[in-house]
Amino acid sequence: MSLTDPIRQTLSRISTATLTTVLLKKGLRNVWLRGARPLRAHQSRLVGEAFTLRFVPAREDLATPESWGSPISTRAAIEAMPEGCMAVVDAMGVTDAGIFGDILCARMAKRGVTALVTDGVVRDVAGVLGTGLPVWCQGVAAPPSVAGLTFVAWQQPIACGGVAVFPGDVIVADDDGAVLIPAGLLDEVTALAAEQEMLEKWIMGEVEAGAMLPGLYPPNEEQRARYEAWKRSGA
Repeated sequence: MSLTDPIRQTLSRISTATLTTVLLKKGLRNVWLRGARPLRAHQSRLVGEAFTLRFVPAREDLATPESWGSPISTRAAIEAMPEGCMAVVDAMGVTDAGIFGDILCARMAKRGVTALVTDGVVRDVAGVLGTGLPVWCQGVAAPPSVAGLTFVAWQQPIACGGVAVFPGDVIVADDDGAVLIPAGLLDEVTALAAEQEMLEKWIMGEVEAGAMLPGLYPPNEEQRARYEAWKRSGA
């Protein structure tokens, strides 16, 4: 399924916490990208199709500053990124080599990339923040990527934060981190998550009114009927 504008807008209103619950009910437990935290506090929730990039451990004959000019480079990968994508980078969890700095992030922002999500770190943090490109990562480090990593490919299946990510999967990222929705489940998960958000809105209203949790969360048959009546009323 493709990420249409209506689906993108719907997902932008659904928390990653809700999405992980819905995906768990579908049997998918490993969908939260470990280590991917918003670089800027209170970052808006964002949604995009995954454009994948992959690093492997540094090898001295390949991980050199000269490699930045190679046809297989992060620079070339950035030029292949379509507008609106979510750049998802497998940095193997390495935290002492920054995969991108301010210039590369500035170029991604100029190309209309929605965000950068990685299990690694970035460098030139002040400059990266200045580009306006939203970033989810493990933190920052001064050394360049070639100090610990070799870039090898883009638009291939990767492992990011211990999660299998395929090009075209959908990523939703907010203050709780980044969550993957498999492309083939996008429509179903979006519909279920939107319903779950509505249910939890009603439950929260009941809790604020003083209701007790047993039978309410999750709702039993009686409470479910009350919820359905609330929905029909358009409240």
